[in-house]
Amino acid sequence: MIFASEADEAVIFARGPSAWFQLVRWDTRHDSFEPGAWIRGTIYPERCDLSPDGRLLLYFVYQGRRGWTSYTSAWTGVSRSPWLTALALWPWRSTWGGGGRFEGHRKVVLASSVPCAAHPDHPPAGLTVAFGSRPRQVMDGPVPGAPWSGVDQRGRVVFAHDGLLIWRRKPNDHVVLADFNGDRPDPQPAPEWATRPLA
Repeated sequence: MIFASEADEAVIFARGPSAWFQLVRWDTRHDSFEPGAWIRGTIYPERCDLSPDGRLLLYFVYQGRRGWTSYTSAWTGVSRSPWLTALALWPWRSTWGGGGRFEGHRKVVLASSVPCAAHPDHPPAGLTVAFGSRPRQVMDGPVPGAPWSGVDQRGRVVFAHDGLLIWRRKPNDHVVLADFNGDRPDPQPAPEWATRPLA
């Protein structure tokens, strides 16, 4: 899960069943949830980032079966959250490196010590791109033993546990905000707004 730094937005990387991930947009002000893309592969949340306004997602994916295509087996992409339709994409070929961070609403820094070429079908039009190191997202927080925990924009301690998103009001007072256990893979095309170019 990643929180936007300047908006009441977050993206949830719900894992499962098995080799699937689902992206979910979370409006943290109203605790409303918008299901997004499903992908069969591995998303590395610690190498992902949300733009400060929460609208764009920078993500890193490994999907080995595409290794012999021009997309390669791994790639870094930029999309409109919570979808994975690439508005910009950089083939990576392996899980060594990859991902990046936002340094502004439309400026990204890709985790690479040398510049790399974007995929010809997904040039980074509308983005400013730099290359360098990337501090990874911190995946552990204030709830010991939780696979993920953190503090949302409202100052609430929230954590993931067994497919649930939970708000810890007090040490022994928890509120379930969302239950993803009943979700099953149902890949759908991204809506039209999520496919619009950035420029």
